[in-house]
Amino acid sequence: MTTISDLVPRDNPGAREIGFAIPDRYNASRILFDNLAAGRGDRLALTGPGGTRTYAELCAEAAQWGHGFQSLGLKRGDRILMFLDDTPAYPAAFFGAVRSGFVPLLINTLTPPELLQFYLSDAGASVAVAEAEFTSRFNAEACKDTPLQTLIVVNGVAGEHAVPNTVDAEKWLQGFATDLTETDTHRDEMAFWMYSSGSTGRPKGIVHLQHDMAYSEHAFARHVLKLGPDDICFSVPKIFFAYGFGNAITFPFSVGAATLLLPGQPKPAAIFAAIEEYRPTVFYGLPTLYTSLTKAEGAAATDFSSLRMALSAAEVLSAEVFNGWKTLTGLEIIEGLGSTEVLHIYLSNRPDRKKLGAAGLRVPGYEILLRDKEGREVGDNEEGILWVRGDSNTPLYWNRPDKSAETIREGGWIYTGDRFMRDADGFHFFRGRADDLVKISGQWVYPLEVELCLAEHPDIRECAVFAAELPDRRMTLKAVVVMNKGEFDASDATKTLQDYVKAKLLPYKYPREIRFIEELPKTGTGKIDRQALMKI
Repeated sequence: MTTISDLVPRDNPGAREIGFAIPDRYNASRILFDNLAAGRGDRLALTGPGGTRTYAELCAEAAQWGHGFQSLGLKRGDRILMFLDDTPAYPAAFFGAVRSGFVPLLINTLTPPELLQFYLSDAGASVAVAEAEFTSRFNAEACKDTPLQTLIVVNGVAGEHAVPNTVDAEKWLQGFATDLTETDTHRDEMAFWMYSSGSTGRPKGIVHLQHDMAYSEHAFARHVLKLGPDDICFSVPKIFFAYGFGNAITFPFSVGAATLLLPGQPKPAAIFAAIEEYRPTVFYGLPTLYTSLTKAEGAAATDFSSLRMALSAAEVLSAEVFNGWKTLTGLEIIEGLGSTEVLHIYLSNRPDRKKLGAAGLRVPGYEILLRDKEGREVGDNEEGILWVRGDSNTPLYWNRPDKSAETIREGGWIYTGDRFMRDADGFHFFRGRADDLVKISGQWVYPLEVELCLAEHPDIRECAVFAAELPDRRMTLKAVVVMNKGEFDASDATKTLQDYVKAKLLPYKYPREIRFIEELPKTGTGKIDRQALMKI
């Protein structure tokens, strides 16, 4: 039988390049717990509206979580769904699970019940940890035909749900010891999963191994961020997002720095208030967020002087956004590109080497190739599809051998599907997708999925959905719709249809622009003329 260890290349040039070497017996919880051995127990680990924790306090809570999970009769490798906002409960529960040999699933906090049901069934999770405000999503639809038995509730009192057993985390944890011996896991054993957005059909469970967190820190954080123990990291992208996970958990904990956690919706006013009160030094965002912040009320009055670095990823950063943030804060945004499959960033600009509009240079520890559709390497100033290999690459998608074969190729290479051009200086410039995927607010969306969703609405006769580029170079979704009724209020209909997509799919997948016309243009064969639509 093929095991995960069989799928992980052992001779990795990237690991040799950065001097990455950890023992075969390794547990990812050391990223947190090694701070105790290093004498950093009294240092601040977490700060923010959800409370502060020193490293000693966070390790103690993680130990209690680990003992608690063990008390539920879970076996090594069993999955635990984590449906959590960014508060101290998240890293405590995560590291407690990993240290005990269990596998957390990091789930998008916008997940609706229908998708929650898929995650629970696909992973076979009998235990979930959830925010009190999210418990109502564990309704009959979410729990149907799943093994879920126990719901552990944090940060409040549970609402109505369909899970047989409910545990109040605050009371429950008090009965467990505050020290915990790590499980003797292999470096190539499963540590945690994240799910893709499901933009090309069913979401894919992206498996990450015990050594992957440490590898991303050795590669990206040491060469680009260069964090120190006095840094305070503030990642507006949430922990469930691979980008936010590295920013808020892996990188600061690896060096004994602190992280600022901001629960709830990241509204500009809340972000500005957090920056002024908690004085972070490193700020992580997305181009969409930077656009919002630079134009928000109160931006000019905010004191950004604590920040020494600002980073962006996931979407193309325009000159307008770059210059707007620099005018506001005095900082130049450092742009990069990564993926959940690789866990974090593998192309990045540097504070001292950058080109506006570029995803950046190859991050040490990762091999990057540009190949044409026949698999041949292309040279500088030629377009090719980007392939990436590093020791944090996922070895497989869970239960999806078809999708694994499409993306994860021989020798540990990942086929990204992104078209890039590399200039003579080694900077990579995004040129679009090899397929129809488009990145909206940092997450992949398949326009056809949104189109099929809209087409099911009873008020719609026919529709088409496609990607459109905004003036600042970000991508958005545009829908062109023919309604059944001849008379309707366009503003009301737009909101109704957008809310419909948000409810049926994940909220970020809704079309930002909807145009209403009497007939969709057609080709000579009767198909929708999408080229003509793009001009509407």
